Amino acid sequence: MINNTLIQELIHEIVNEEEGVPVVECLMRGSITDEEISEKTHLKLNTVRRILYKLYDAGIASYKRSKDPETQWYTYTWKFESGKVEEIIKKRNREIMENLRELLAFEENNMFFACKNGHYRYTFDEAVENDFKCPECHGKLEYMDNSEIIQQIRKELSLYENNGSEIPLNFKSYS
Repeated sequence: MINNTLIQELIHEIVNEEEGVPVVECLMRGSITDEEISEKTHLKLNTVRRILYKLYDAGIASYKRSKDPETQWYTYTWKFESGKVEEIIKKRNREIMENLRELLAFEENNMFFACKNGHYRYTFDEAVENDFKCPECHGKLEYMDNSEIIQQIRKELSLYENNGSEIPLNFKSYS
């Protein structure tokens, strides 16, 4: 079973099917054919192949094609690309950190005003354009302290900065 939640989330995002995890678990044990995966997971061969193609498109599975000399049929042997998974997860973490940094800068460099009836939050410039009145209800826009939002963004960014650089994926692949 895949214990790493980052890998599970990535698989669900790529495959978008519950059956994706058992297929990847088979791949992580080493090179295997789509028929063998179907037998081990008790999934239909078409389902297994659909999942494998999605994993291939994402770059986390690869295959070798070989021809059976007797039947002249092609056999596809699939392999899990653990390095690519780690690369994808690290790239996504870098993107998240960049987005958090941009959001933090936006929050720190702006003054906000909010509708007292809870409609929207506006930057100072937007509030000036609306004469400090809510465009929805025409209620007064009041200063909004965003220090808690800034603290939350900093906390989340800190988690990614401290934990995101070395992601312990713990692959148990024999390939």
